[in-house]
Order: sequence, then C-alpha cells, then structure tokens
Amino acid sequence: MNQYEKKSLLVLAAVIIFMVFFGIGGVPLLDPDEPVYAETAREMILTGDYLSPRIFGDYWYDKPPMYYWLVALAFHVFGDGEFAARFPAGLMAGGTALMLYFSVTKLFNEKAGFWSSMVLSSSIMFFYMGKAAVTDTTLLFFMTGALLCFLHKRYWLMYVCMALATVTKGPIGVVFPGTIIFLYLLFMGQLREILRMHAIRGILLYFLIASPWYYAMYTVHGMDFINTFLGFHNITRFTTPEHASRVTFWYYLPVIILGMFPWTGILLQSIKSSISDSRIDDMRTLMYVWWVFVLLFFTICKTKLVSYILPMFPALAIIIGWNISRMVAKMRYNTTFYSWIVGSGVMFSVLGVGWIIGGQQLPELEFSGLVLGGLTFVLGFAALFTLWYYRDVEMASWLHVATGATIMVVAFAFVMPIIADRFSVKTISQVYREECNPGPEIYVDKFLRPGFMYYAGKPGIEMLPKTSAFAEALRTDEHKYFLVRGLEYRRLLKVQPKPDNLHQVAEIADIYLLEQK
Repeated sequence: MNQYEKKSLLVLAAVIIFMVFFGIGGVPLLDPDEPVYAETAREMILTGDYLSPRIFGDYWYDKPPMYYWLVALAFHVFGDGEFAARFPAGLMAGGTALMLYFSVTKLFNEKAGFWSSMVLSSSIMFFYMGKAAVTDTTLLFFMTGALLCFLHKRYWLMYVCMALATVTKGPIGVVFPGTIIFLYLLFMGQLREILRMHAIRGILLYFLIASPWYYAMYTVHGMDFINTFLGFHNITRFTTPEHASRVTFWYYLPVIILGMFPWTGILLQSIKSSISDSRIDDMRTLMYVWWVFVLLFFTICKTKLVSYILPMFPALAIIIGWNISRMVAKMRYNTTFYSWIVGSGVMFSVLGVGWIIGGQQLPELEFSGLVLGGLTFVLGFAALFTLWYYRDVEMASWLHVATGATIMVVAFAFVMPIIADRFSVKTISQVYREECNPGPEIYVDKFLRPGFMYYAGKPGIEMLPKTSAFAEALRTDEHKYFLVRGLEYRRLLKVQPKPDNLHQVAEIADIYLLEQK
C-alpha cells in the first residue's frame, strides 16, 4: 500500500466512523424493534442463559442469537444503554464499508474501492441502519463477506461467512448468497466452478459452525422451536403479509430512491454505463445478479419491511463507485455528465422539497425541515454546478458525501432528539417509575411493550392494538394502569364514553399513561 492509498484509507475510515457512530447513543431505543434486541440481551445476562433468547421472561424464537450475543458483550464492555445496544450494528456497518474498499480495490482499482465504500457509507439507508439496534447490518456484513469471498475465490472463508449469517438471521444467511452465486455461475456458464469450491467439505464446514445452536435449541425446546422459528418467522412471513397494506409490487421503489440518496441521481446512469461498457467483467455481472435477486425476492415476499432490501445496497454502491472511478479516469465532458446532472437535479429538488413539507407535518420540526431542505438545495446546486462548469467529478462526488453527512448530522443532532418521544417510551416510562404505584397491573399496547420492559423494568400485560382488547381490559374495576398510543385511545373513545374512573396520568407525544381506580 503506497502513501496515497494510506491517506485515502485514513480519510475513508474517518468518514465511516463519523457517519456510523455520530449520535449513536443520543436517541432512545425506538419502538418496537430496538428495545426487543436490547431487552433480550439483557435477559440473557440476567438469567445466564445464552442459548435460548427470551423476552418478558418467556422464550423468544424470532431470531437466532448472534446479535443478542453481540449486544450482551457490548453491555459487559460499555454498560447497559443505548450506545451499547447499537454499537454492534455500527461496528458491522463500518466493517462492511471497509470490506468493500479492500475488495473493490483489489478487483478494480483503489479509486473504485474508495468511492464504492464512500457511496455506501453516505447513503441514508446505510447510515440509518448502522445506528439501529437490529440484526440487519450484522447480516449485511456476513452476506457481503460471503459474496466478496466468492469473487476472490476465498471459498473456505465464504462458507464461514454463510454459517455466521445463518446464526444471525436464519436460513436466509445461506439461501441468499448461495442462490446468487449459483445464478451467477449459471449465467456465466461456469457451473463447473462448483467442483473447485470444495462444495462437500465446505457444506460440512458450514454445518459445523451453523448447526450447533439450532440443534441445541431443538434438543431443549423441541418442535415448538421449529414450528415458531422456521414455520412462522420464515415460511409464514414469506407467504402471508404481516402488513396487508404494503403488498404492492412498487413498495421498494421509494425505499431505494430515499435509501440511496444522495446518490440516487447517478444510480441509473451508473447502471446504464456499466451495461454498455464493452469490458463487462465478472464482478459487475455478479453485482447485477446480486441486487436484482434481492429486489425480486422481497418484491415477491408478502411481508415487506424497509430494511429487508439493505443487502442489495453494497452491490449498487459498487456499480456507482466503479462509474465514478471511470469518469475520473476519462475526465472529459460527455452525455454521461448530463445524465448525472439531470438525475441528481431531480433527486436533490425532490428531497429538498420533501424535507420542507415533511417538517411542516409536525410543528416542532418546521424549522429543522426548512434548514435541512435549504442545505440540500445548496449542496445539490454546488454539486451540479461543479459538474457542469468545472467538470470536476471528484469534487462533485465529495459534495454528495457532504450532503449525506449533513442529512445525518441534522437528523441525529436535531430532528431525532426532538421527536424521540413520539417513537420511544423512555420518557413516559420514567414518569411511570416516579409517579405510579408499582403494585397494580399495567396493560401495555403490544407495540410499546418491549420499550416499556426495557426502560421501566416491568413486562406489563400485553394488550393487542384493538379497540375490543382495550375495552375488555377496562371492564374490570380493580386498580390498574394503561400505556397506549393516542391512536388506540381515540379509537376507544369513538365507540364508548370515557369511564369515570379512568384518569390521565401523563400524555407525552401522543402516548398516554392512564390510571383506572
């Protein structure tokens, strides 16, 4: 590694650390997902049982244990809190970005590796998920590692990565990279390569690493584990929608548009350039099989979540990074620049207006929305002017990075702290601890229960988000509390009068703590 590459790596590492770890502990855990992982790790520590995940004291078969183990380790090192709960996700996100740099540098050139990693690090979806206490970036790290190891013909390490991905999120950890690799070999007419991949011994290595936890869980919990984990959380989620309103073929289109910003404007042009380039190589072919398969799989999947398509983002980042390095090498003005200018001009305009309009939906965010929208317009104009007038690809790219960094700082230093109480029960849980009698039962909205358990230390009684469940709980006269979202409370008041013995203890950001006595 020469001096230039060393400086590039230091700059890249500084940007990655900043993008991933800035503000990572400054926002409460957001309901309902983040508190699930933090509370499960905490209960592992309290019970001393690191085999069987549990929450509310009950066994919990939603995910394999990898992220719980990592959070438990972080709790031991940093202490129980938001930073420790999110630290493993940030570490895995940063590791993925650095892995991209080294891999693409070896396969293409240093400039392509640098910009591939920079594109990924500064895209909204990536730095947001890198600050979220969920499994997605851990899965991303191992799946990306498996596919890049395949490209580098590091087959033994590829099997290890697949196994660790399986211990992170289940069968998808081997199904995704395995299918992508098979489709790529089929498309390239290289199926004989399987014979050189140590397939039999590699599969044995995979099972040696991936299967012990599954076997131990089956030994302890029997078919209850199999039916719940494989049956419900994998097969049923694929075939049956968890959120019926999201079952649309275009669901992930806006996710990609926003998630890849500020690079969305150059994405289509990069795809077109990589296809039309006469020197199509193995790596770019794999990138297409990679991102297209992930997108099609989750488009077909009935249950849809924004984070599901995160695994396609490294492939898109590599395509964009390759394109930037190509343009830097050519350094000549052509229609390629026009495509970038037009695409980014549209995207910066749409997002700038979007931040402003979005801020107006909540009074406390109006000023932040104006600031963020204005900065997006200014940085976007600067980037496009740099491209059009100075023909400086690298400076324009750095202005895109600056846009991503600006969005991240404004979001996590100003926006998220202001609206945190709308998405977290941390503050209202503190009110409960300080002002309420701990003796009576508390009924908690299912959506809020993990966060209440984490911050109040009390599981409560789960109340499904249905008016009938709320009304049923109100029928008995014993002294009790309720923690509900305003949406559910207002639904109840539409169908029945407010009981005389139901009193409001606190209301914070449309989350209500009620007392009946």
